[in-house]
Amino acid sequence: MAFVLTGGNVNDCTRFTDVLAGIRVGRPAGSRPRNRPEHVLADKGYSSKAIRSYLRRRGIGHTIPERSDQIANRRRRGSRGGRPPAFDRQLYKRRNLVERCFNHLKQARGLATRYDKTIESYQATVTIAALMQWIKPL
Repeated sequence: MAFVLTGGNVNDCTRFTDVLAGIRVGRPAGSRPRNRPEHVLADKGYSSKAIRSYLRRRGIGHTIPERSDQIANRRRRGSRGGRPPAFDRQLYKRRNLVERCFNHLKQARGLATRYDKTIESYQATVTIAALMQWIKPL
């Protein structure tokens, strides 16, 4: 599981590469795990030139909507602004599964308010909340 814990005042997009580096997808017995996802679905917070170029270099497909200021800047530059990145609306609709998962996890009061003082105890709380969700889905 890719788990990167930061302070509450740190943007998620700054740890994007760390999370991707921690991905391990299991394969049949005797094979090493895959460490590169086929596709990334992300919200507008991850819409940056650096993230898009990182994904392109690694050959990872992505569906990330553009922020309105990026669209305006591209249009302002005219033909020099380049073409908009590809965006699949139908595929992006599947992101709601992730958002609903976060919503269910945050129903655990200790997880939502971060009562735990140490990283280890917070990770344990996340694990317990995920297990409870898996055992008793809503």
